[in-house]
Amino acid sequence: MNAEQHPGDVTDETVEFEDADARTRGHADRPPTPDEEQAAETNVSDEAVAEHYREAIERGAKVKGEGQIEP
Repeated sequence: MNAEQHPGDVTDETVEFEDADARTRGHADRPPTPDEEQAAETNVSDEAVAEHYREAIERGAKVKGEGQIEP
C-alpha cells in the first residue's frame, strides 16, 4: 500500500481481474460418469418434498410485513 492508497481501496489490478472474471463462462470440470448419467435418468422426485415445496411457495406468497417482497 502506498501513501495514496487507503485501506479498502480497490486497485486497478483488482478491477481488471474482476472484469475478466465476469466475462469468463462457467463450464463443467468433467463430463458425467456412466453411473452419474444412470442415476440422473432414474431419479424420481419425492412427493412429500414436492408438497413441502408447494406449501412454502404458498406461504411465501401470502407473507405480510417484514420479509414481504414489494411488487
